[in-house]
Amino acid sequence: MKLDQRLTNVSVIGAAGKMGSGIALLMAHEMYLQKMNPQNAGKPFRLNLIDVNEEALDGLIEYLRSQSVKKGEKSIVMLRNIYANDSGLVENTEIIQKYVDGVMAIIRASTDMRMAEKSHLVFEAVVENIDLKIELFGKLNKLCGENTYFFTNTSSIPIHLLNNGAGLNGRIIGFHFYNPPAVQKLAEIIPARETRSDLKEMALEIGKRLGKKIYLSADVAGFIGNGHFLRDALHAISEVRRLQKEHSMSEAIYIINKVSQDLLVRPMGIFQLMDYVGVDVMHFISKIMNKYIDGEDLSDELIDSMYQKKVMGGQRSDGSQKDGFFKYERNRPVAVYDPENDNYVAFNENGFSEKLDRKIGDYPENWTPWKGLLT
Repeated sequence: MKLDQRLTNVSVIGAAGKMGSGIALLMAHEMYLQKMNPQNAGKPFRLNLIDVNEEALDGLIEYLRSQSVKKGEKSIVMLRNIYANDSGLVENTEIIQKYVDGVMAIIRASTDMRMAEKSHLVFEAVVENIDLKIELFGKLNKLCGENTYFFTNTSSIPIHLLNNGAGLNGRIIGFHFYNPPAVQKLAEIIPARETRSDLKEMALEIGKRLGKKIYLSADVAGFIGNGHFLRDALHAISEVRRLQKEHSMSEAIYIINKVSQDLLVRPMGIFQLMDYVGVDVMHFISKIMNKYIDGEDLSDELIDSMYQKKVMGGQRSDGSQKDGFFKYERNRPVAVYDPENDNYVAFNENGFSEKLDRKIGDYPENWTPWKGLLT
């Protein structure tokens, strides 16, 4: 079955989550463009969005509608070409509304996984838990046809473990979108040794159509992105402990975060990045990589402790940042977590941040912040 035929019926499992909602948005737009291709006239297209949280699914529908309006506004020239034969569409607002209605018409949302039964492609974006994913794929394997292909958004679990655990016979490939999927250009494709060759080619073609910069990764725990990120994060925590000879842990976290942002010229510091990814996600990634990579200790008691205390980070459904290593107001850090006392220390409390900024000292004369390099 060719890709265009498979795109007539697609499911996203875990669709109401941060990653799932972005994947759903990308697939909804691509599928609608396929539907509008004259060669597909009369063919039904269905995008099945499945999640255990019914309330979150309602929010997902509103998200997809509002984002489709923005997509339509940015794509008005293309849409005028698509609807060139529709004499009833004159104003841009009419064209955009036509587009939004068309995108939303192919979408179905439910908490019932049986809706995926007739899907030719299934994207999975549930929590990073190997047992849960194997159980889920096992159910999908029984539910869907033997020609269904599966894409997992896992960021760390070796694909061969999911393939063998669920008995998928090479019908699964890793397709790791970066957060948020609708914005980030980067994506990793991870074929297992058992992955069918046509599925690998199909994944590459989907990445191309979605405008992604694709990197092929070996099927090793953590792949490319998290292989680097977790080690980067663990090194930062080790530097915090080194600084604790002179500073409290909260002070050390502030210093390492600021230095890693400013002097490594990043959009956010390493501890802000940990918050963005989610301390809970880091906890799961660490457990997986530590289990399946020999010769390294890829765990840390600070991450485990924060996970147990439910200091999780991550984002809410509206995109706002949850508190983790930092406390946030309007997505900006305003206080740093003190793991020793389980509270937050405000940046402006008794000159906290000013004192530490002086300790860091002046930057080189030719220093340029990250934003300055964008101009």
